[in-house]
Amino acid sequence: MNSKTICTIKNKKMEPNFEPTMKILSRILKFILDNGPEAKSSLSHDANIQYTRLAKHIVWLEKKGLVESTIVKSRIKVGLTEKGKEFATTLFNE
Repeated sequence: MNSKTICTIKNKKMEPNFEPTMKILSRILKFILDNGPEAKSSLSHDANIQYTRLAKHIVWLEKKGLVESTIVKSRIKVGLTEKGKEFATTLFNE
């Protein structure tokens, strides 16, 4: 099995007046819940969310402890934390 580099990315800054939309938050959480960790660019494309909008929502979700960004084989992937899995599962009744 190949070893892979996994590093958690921290200390991202959020825009002071940013207010997320529930529609986009739920699309992000649902997609990751169904498909597992995903690169931001792929997540943007697959969930049909503009990349800059997605990035702002990802930072907000990270600050709430629901998702985490990690570096896997030189790619930044976004996945649910345990708290995020519990929340998303409750939200989508799976």
